[in-house]
Amino acid sequence: MDTLYYSPGAASMAVHLALLETGTSHALKRVDLGAGEQDTPAYRALNPNGVVPTMLIDGKPVYECAALLLLLAERHPDARLAPAPDAPARALYLQWMLHFANVVQPAFRIWFSPEKYAAEGAAHAKDLARRQIETAWQHFDAFVAMRGPYALGADFGVLDIYATLLMRWSRNMPRPATTWPALGALASRVKARPAWKKLYEIEGLTEWP
Repeated sequence: MDTLYYSPGAASMAVHLALLETGTSHALKRVDLGAGEQDTPAYRALNPNGVVPTMLIDGKPVYECAALLLLLAERHPDARLAPAPDAPARALYLQWMLHFANVVQPAFRIWFSPEKYAAEGAAHAKDLARRQIETAWQHFDAFVAMRGPYALGADFGVLDIYATLLMRWSRNMPRPATTWPALGALASRVKARPAWKKLYEIEGLTEWP
């Protein structure tokens, strides 16, 4: 059985949700980030970056949120969580998954911990991150508005999961993602799914239910 190393509400949340949506049997191991468990030699041996998620697949560690989402969708085609390799929407699916991984998620790291990236200009770094995140929401809102009800049309998938994780992270920002109409509707659809409610129960989450 595969094992997901997670922390409630962290990037591992998206992978956990994908596991629940696929119905895949899995074990969970909570990593206490507040206590620094991610920096222990035992955990660093699994994930040298010292972050979650990490997943033991066939006994071997794999990490990076986007990589695990792509892999789970690929390994469980019956769940229909991603367009088939020859589907017209495949290119757009990959485009947005990598955009979230390479542009939006890193901007959130700066937003949450600007002093790590610009000790003497933390306020400026945080403002730049906010603008980058808001620009991404504007573009993604226009994209979703043209397709709907989910990001790529009628089918729910890991792109919606990843987007909703990041939208949740924006909940306390000056302009949360859900203030964009199409994104607010998308978040509501994802949060209405049984797997979302089950994840909240398991991880003990309360904010942004």
